Amino acid sequence: MKYIAPIALLTIANVFMMFAWYGHLKFKSASLWLVIVVSWLIAFVEYCFQVPANRIGSQTFSTAELKTLQEAITLVVFCAFSVLYLKEELKWNYIVGFAFMVIAVFFVFKKW
Repeated sequence: MKYIAPIALLTIANVFMMFAWYGHLKFKSASLWLVIVVSWLIAFVEYCFQVPANRIGSQTFSTAELKTLQEAITLVVFCAFSVLYLKEELKWNYIVGFAFMVIAVFFVFKKW
C-alpha cells in the first residue's frame, strides 16, 4: 500500500504534465502567449499531484529512486499520450531507447 499512493499520484501528475508540455502541439495556430498561459494552468494542477507524490514517496523511496520512478512513469505516459492523443507512431528505435531507460531503473532499484 505504501508504494501505491506515490505511484498513482506520479501517474496522474504525468498525465497533466503531458498536456501542459505537449498538448498544445495539436493547436499550432493558437497564439504562443495563450498556450503558455494554458500550459501554466495545467502545470499548476500537475504540481498539486507531483508535490504530494514526492512528499509521500520520500517516506518509502530515496530521492534517486523517486526521480527514477517518475522518469519511468513519464515514459509510459508519454508513449500512450503520443500515440493516442497526438496520433504519432511509436517507432522501433524509440522503444529500444526507452528499454535502455528501463534497464537504468533496474540498476537504481537493485539492492546491491
